[in-house]
Amino acid sequence: MPTSNAQELKADIHSVEQIPESDRDSTGIQQMWIWAGANIAPVNWALGALGIILKLSLWDTIAVIVFGNLIGAAIFAAFTVMGHKTGVNQMVLCRSAFGRRGAYLPSLLMFLTTLGWIGVNTYFPVKISVGILAQFGIAETVPITLAITTAVVLLQMAIGTFGFYAIRTFEKYTVPATLAIMVLMSVLAWSQPGVVNWNHSSTLAPGARLAMLSLLMTAIGVGWGISWVTWASDYSRFVKPTESSKAVFWYSYIGMYVPTVWLGILGATLASVTADADPAKMVSAVFGGVTTILVLAMVLHGPLATNILNVYSAALAALSMDVKLSRVAIAVIVGISSYLVAIYFVFEPSFAKAFDNWMISLLLWMSPFTGVVLADFYLKRKGQIDVPELYRPADTSAYGDINWGGIIAFIAGLVAGWLVQDGLVPALQGPISLNYLGGADLSWLAGIVVSGVLYLILSPKAVVMPAGAKSA
Repeated sequence: MPTSNAQELKADIHSVEQIPESDRDSTGIQQMWIWAGANIAPVNWALGALGIILKLSLWDTIAVIVFGNLIGAAIFAAFTVMGHKTGVNQMVLCRSAFGRRGAYLPSLLMFLTTLGWIGVNTYFPVKISVGILAQFGIAETVPITLAITTAVVLLQMAIGTFGFYAIRTFEKYTVPATLAIMVLMSVLAWSQPGVVNWNHSSTLAPGARLAMLSLLMTAIGVGWGISWVTWASDYSRFVKPTESSKAVFWYSYIGMYVPTVWLGILGATLASVTADADPAKMVSAVFGGVTTILVLAMVLHGPLATNILNVYSAALAALSMDVKLSRVAIAVIVGISSYLVAIYFVFEPSFAKAFDNWMISLLLWMSPFTGVVLADFYLKRKGQIDVPELYRPADTSAYGDINWGGIIAFIAGLVAGWLVQDGLVPALQGPISLNYLGGADLSWLAGIVVSGVLYLILSPKAVVMPAGAKSA
């Protein structure tokens, strides 16, 4: 039955409790719109441009984007299935792996990560807005930049605070129009002579090129899907129980993979000539006059569509640590904190380098988290979670207070990832990568495998579902 406007715009009164079946009215295709909306964004232009900035060839960069995301999007989609099967958000769900209070650790990291992401994504609408104003002869100044940053953050907070249903409706009605503009952009960019240098080649020596390919695979290939796993179940928990897990997986996969790869390739092709990761400069190099203003105005949607998810999920992460504040109060804290992060990125001289370091450091903890949670949900518990036990007090929950097996596996995976991690700053440079791998970055793989295997070795026997209980 079609969803009425009143139902679409109703307030989300839910916190981190299990979503009752009566309120689980989302569909697989709506999940696709949510994840597509979050990824039809200028940040993916920068992802594609990053390969060119790091001196790889255009076809090297495209290969990493296409093949790396096949794996990354599958890992992400596997996490959306967890929320659909249980009706529980991601940070509460990981209590089965880390313990009732042991899950505070990934929840805290998740909360801090969302602040960073809001700052990163705010960079793009601010820069694009400045580019629009420049078309009207209004020069970029510090007061104008700060005013635009403030307006963007306030808008993101308003929609994100309203909750899931507002987010779903926003994506449903804005993604198709934005998608049409992106198709137009791609056709115009790829059909105009001189816009793309299809023969752009790498200037790196063979060893350095291989190392940079591995770093790019971590940052924008496999790593891009992994960077979304801590958000996945926050939205799939609203999907109808009657919807198949296979449908949830594939709709989420398509929503993540298609726009990420498409816009990553667009960013790489434009950067092959501009050699710049700034979306405003990329667009200005391809379009002119009114077309530029139209395109710049329309792509403001992407960062907003992403950050409203971040505001919402940041609140859920805080509430998953049993913080005694309302979602609205937490959203205000998130807004103020992310505003400061946004200002840092907006005024950072080299956004490309700052962004690369951000992605590498982010995946350092998300990869072992991914390994532990995948091992727990799919291998140890076979997808069977005793949901009421996730919410019981730490001293009575069947999942325990702190599952040290999960914590130790997580830390071991983090160390293993750092040992084989490459980075553009010394603090992110792992000794094995530096001394024995020629600077190659295998951190995402080491983090997942080491943490997942060690968790299965160290963790206690799976919680047995009580007799007669309905499996999640």
